[in-house]
Amino acid sequence: MYKNKKIISVIPARGGSKRIPNKNIKLLAGKPLIVYSIEKSLSSKYIDRTIVSTDNKEIAKTAKEYGAEVIMRPRELAKDTSATESAMIHVVKELEKEGYRPDYVILLQPTSPLRKTDIIDEGVKLALKSNVDSVLSVCEIQHYYLSGHFEGEDYKLEYTKRPFSHEMPKKYRENGALFITKKDFLIKNKNRIGGKIKAVVMNEVDSIDIDEMSDFKLVEKIVKGEYYEKNKNRK
Repeated sequence: MYKNKKIISVIPARGGSKRIPNKNIKLLAGKPLIVYSIEKSLSSKYIDRTIVSTDNKEIAKTAKEYGAEVIMRPRELAKDTSATESAMIHVVKELEKEGYRPDYVILLQPTSPLRKTDIIDEGVKLALKSNVDSVLSVCEIQHYYLSGHFEGEDYKLEYTKRPFSHEMPKKYRENGALFITKKDFLIKNKNRIGGKIKAVVMNEVDSIDIDEMSDFKLVEKIVKGEYYEKNKNRK
C-alpha cells in the first residue's frame, strides 16, 4: 500500500495467439515471456497484488509458479475482439467479491518484457502525487521529421520552409508498456485512459512491444546481450 491506496497490477494473457503461438509462455532467453512482467510487478515497491487474468490453464500454472495470483477469465472476455478493459474490470469485480477494493489498477501487458520496475514505480508516484485519472507510458518518436506525400511513384517532401531540428517540438507515442488507472474511473468509463492524464517517458529500446516473431527475436538478443555486443562498434 502506498499513501493508503491499494494498488494492484493486472497482466492480461489470453491463450489464443495467432501470430506467435503460445506467445505468453513462449521461452524468451530461457524464461516464459509473461514472467518478465510478473517479476517486474512483484519487485515494485508500490504494487500490493500481482494478478494474471487468463483463460488458459497452462498460462495460469506458469503464473502461479512464478508468484502471481491468477483469476480465470470467462471465455466471452477472452475473444479476439474482447477489450482489455473488460479483463481489468472482471478482475476488480472478482476481488470485490472477496471484500478487497483496489484504488488503482495497473495494466502490464506481457508483450513489453523490457519495461523496468523503476518506470512502474515512477508512474505510481506520479499518479498519486498529481491525483490524475490515468497515467501511461510513452516514448519519443524520431525527433526530426518532415511531412511528405506521394505523387504517383515520386515522393514529394515539403521542405520549402525546412526548420532547424532544435526548433521542432518533440513528439511522443503511446508504447503500451504501462497504464495506471483510478479504479473508479475504469469502472465508470470502461477505459484505461482518459480524464486527467499524465505520462512517463521510456526509452525506445525498453518500449519494444512484441507483436511479430521478428520482435520476439530482437528482444531475445537484447536480453541475452547479443544485440549490444554485435552493434557496439557500429557508428
